[in-house]
Amino acid sequence: MTSCVFCAIAAGKAPATIIREWPDALAFRPRSGGVNDGHILVIPRTHVADAIEDPDVTADAVRRAAQYAAEVGADLNLITSVGPDATQTVFHLHWHIVPRAKADGLPLPWTPQQTARAGQKRAAA
Repeated sequence: MTSCVFCAIAAGKAPATIIREWPDALAFRPRSGGVNDGHILVIPRTHVADAIEDPDVTADAVRRAAQYAAEVGADLNLITSVGPDATQTVFHLHWHIVPRAKADGLPLPWTPQQTARAGQKRAAA
């Protein structure tokens, strides 16, 4: 798929800081630097739009993400999204590995921290 930035990264045609390579997947730093220093993306080399398009490719990719995450050995979020309403912005299956620490200030949309922050914003408005 020529217009997919992750396919271009997998093919070596777009720049990326590659952290790990496997025959079927690769891990790299997000171009933005990610949400914290350890944020890594794991993608399959095969293009699938999201985690439900091809369960076999998804299983292989999450296995690689879990292998990498096990090496990190810390508390972390292992996240993927399916569709724009679920915050997917790049339509090539990818897993976010986001190391976490207590009180790191990085809430997820469904966490109590995010709920509290939304309540504070409504009260201030």
